[in-house]
Amino acid sequence: MGLGAAMTHTFHDHHAREHQHPAGARRLLAEIFSTHSHDAADSIEDARSASASAIRAMKVSLLALSVTAAFQVAIVVVSASVALAADTIHNFSDAFTAVPLWVAFSLGTRAATRRYTYGFGRAEDLAGLFVIATIAGSALIAGYEAVMRLIHPVAIGSLGWVVAAGVVGFIGNELVALYRIRVGRRIGSATLIADGLHARTDGFTSLAVVFGAAGVALGHPMADPVVGLLITVAILAVLRTAARDVLRRLMDSVDPEFVTAAETALTAQPGVRAIRSVRLRWIGHRLHADAELDIDPATSLQDAHRIAHEAEHELTHAIPRLDTALVHAYPHR
Repeated sequence: MGLGAAMTHTFHDHHAREHQHPAGARRLLAEIFSTHSHDAADSIEDARSASASAIRAMKVSLLALSVTAAFQVAIVVVSASVALAADTIHNFSDAFTAVPLWVAFSLGTRAATRRYTYGFGRAEDLAGLFVIATIAGSALIAGYEAVMRLIHPVAIGSLGWVVAAGVVGFIGNELVALYRIRVGRRIGSATLIADGLHARTDGFTSLAVVFGAAGVALGHPMADPVVGLLITVAILAVLRTAARDVLRRLMDSVDPEFVTAAETALTAQPGVRAIRSVRLRWIGHRLHADAELDIDPATSLQDAHRIAHEAEHELTHAIPRLDTALVHAYPHR
């Protein structure tokens, strides 16, 4: 007989798989320079509380980076350091990328409507486009200033203050990075983790300012604009990775390991003869899944419903941060 069964369930993770980090120096380098986010979460938090935590992280990081960049602006005016100017521009841009993410996380808490039936979680992904544009703009300005300073050199004063500003920039960015990453891992937000790792790379470009000032102090006046160019290259490297990750997310890209894990979980389910299809997609910082299963055509409607429910339950356990799953059961031909 022909039958079909579907089961939808909202799941606030019963557990999250721990991400295995590389050891030693490899672990440190991967954590410092990668803008790729971790899919596993360090703890469990429901969607609304997760969004509230993300919004709070945006507010705190916006304030902290604004104070850091404002201090650097004062030193730029006094010292005329182009490397510090480039770093300050990047720090301001990083601070204000918190604004669209703040708005996006706020929108994501709104309930689904008849027009937006999947809710507003995709706003988080769209905010990534604004982040990319901001990073690109900061790279353009920083590169222009460095080239102009190479063509028209300007003496740099107050080297001690320039060094101090670079150190402050590093400390401010690193504290923000630690906070964003910690919150991102707790709520399972790839965007927030990536933004935190971005802040961490900004902190190391601030240290580059210190090296530029040191070069000038040692009698190499061109060290400052050269370091400005190096910072521009660093910004472009972050831009490349960030653009790749944001565009992949907008194109519904997922880690193939998730698909494999879903197929393994569904295949092992009693009563499932074959898997017709498995599809996964990120909407904001939550995953959604659709699966079609083949079962014995002689199965009763009640048993088909049970098989679909149990398969969905196993799926939510196999995939971290899976928010909803829709499982269809069809008679095997």
